[in-house]
Order: sequence, then C-alpha cells, then structure tokens
Amino acid sequence: MSQRHPIIAITGSSGAGTTTVMKSFSHIFRREGLKAAVIEGDSYHRYDRREMRERVRQADAGEGPRISHFGPESNLLAELGQTFHRYAETGTGQVRKYIHDADEARTLGGEPGTFTPWVDMEPSDLLFYEGLHGGYADAARGVDVARHVDLLVGVVPTINLEWIQKLHRDQHLRGYSQEAVVETMLRRMPDYVNHICPQFSRTHVNFQRVPTVDTSNPFIAKDIPSADESMVVIRFADPKGIDFPYLLSMLQGSWMSRPNNIVCPGGKMGLAMQLIFTPMILRLMDLQRRGH
Repeated sequence: MSQRHPIIAITGSSGAGTTTVMKSFSHIFRREGLKAAVIEGDSYHRYDRREMRERVRQADAGEGPRISHFGPESNLLAELGQTFHRYAETGTGQVRKYIHDADEARTLGGEPGTFTPWVDMEPSDLLFYEGLHGGYADAARGVDVARHVDLLVGVVPTINLEWIQKLHRDQHLRGYSQEAVVETMLRRMPDYVNHICPQFSRTHVNFQRVPTVDTSNPFIAKDIPSADESMVVIRFADPKGIDFPYLLSMLQGSWMSRPNNIVCPGGKMGLAMQLIFTPMILRLMDLQRRGH
C-alpha cells in the first residue's frame, strides 16, 4: 500500500455489473478532478487469442497443463504485482491493452485477440485496476498482488447468474455453441474455486448481485436478469466508520441483513458505489497530500 500513489482495484467477473462499476468510479474521478491511470485485467493475459487456443488444445489432448483465463498459468500475475509495486513507489509504470474485437482494432490498431505495445503511463493521481486478479495472492508462487492495493473491491454475481451472462454473451455476440461455452465453464471451474473465490476474502468491500427471478437452470434462460430483477448484497470487511444510517436513508428499499451487510435494490448499485466510495477515495487523496 502507498499513501503517495494510491491503488484502487476492482476484482470480479462478468454478470455482476461491470459497466455500472466503471461508470460509478468514472463519475467520482471526474467530479473530484482526479486523473486515473487505468489497467485492464485482460492486458495481463500471458498469451494472445491464437496462442491461448493452442494451449487449450494441448491441455485437452493431454500435452500440457490445465489452463484457463481464471488461473495463474495464463496470466502475468507476478508482473501485475510488480507493476502495482512500482506504481506505489514511484507513480509510474507501463500499460498495454488487449484488443477484444474489430471495433477496438480500428481504434487501437492491431488485430483482434492481440495486444498493443507496452507504453509508459501518463502522470496520474491514482491507479485504477479492473479485472479478475486485483486481489490475487499465492504464497507458494511468491505472488501477492493484493498487498499493494489501498482499496480492494469485489464485484461478483451468484454463480448461476454469471453462467447466464457468459452463455448469452458467447453465443449471441461471439457465435459459440452452447456446448463450447459449457466446456469452457467446466475448464475454468477449478481455477475459479482455487484462484478467484479466495480473493473475495481479501477485499475491503464486496458487491454481490443476486437475481430475484428463477435462475435455477441457467442453461435454458432466455434472457439475462436485469438490475431491477436483482438485489445487491454489500459486505464491509471492517464496518467501523461506515455511516449505515446515512446509507440506508439514501438507498431506498435497502436494509441491513448483518452488522456489516447492506442489501439494496440492484438498480441502486451505482448510487451505492458513489455514496460508499467517494469518501473513501477522498480520504486516500488526503493521505496522499499529507504524504507529499
């Protein structure tokens, strides 16, 4: 952690409301006049799309280790930790982007499924990471990304909701068959259990989206439950200093289910994030100014 160069990391998976998360923090940064250096988790994949497909083929044929985008074998997690450490110490580092599709290829240059070159970060007030491994730690591998993060936020859907999101996205937007998507989900499951879930015990705040419609069989769901068809469970690792009466009064329809948990309507997740994180970010920036 660093008072001089704060790091905020959002760790989580699709289906929880990634767009809402990004918009909420963008609003805070813009309103408070803060410039954030942004790291996308996909930019720390170890392999480009073609190389990853070959690694998966080899694993399926018994010619290599099991591999998925959720696990350490396919990601530069030691390098991510080093980037966080360098930024915390100096406020500098390098970034690149993963080119997801043709639209991004036209904007960024390069081919879909590849990476842009590494470039130096522009001057910034803080570092903002969004991806799968912002809270990653593995003592056996000597990697601890989480220890560098000043504000670590988990954003995760219930598992069936995550599967519905992936099934719809990969089938309708990327053209995969349901069988292929299910195969990917099964391949990822050990890494999900061993490397994704433990991160949510290291977070300062968790947001878990829970659908209020039947998702008991995600493989026949016709559509993705909307924010208004969901509730969000917000868990604080340390509830000291959290103004729960204020949050309950501002988030209509919310209640406390435990001394450190608030439940609010899914459509209010963005507002909840702004109410909760604005004072936390301002506190980090105040410590930064004091540190200088």
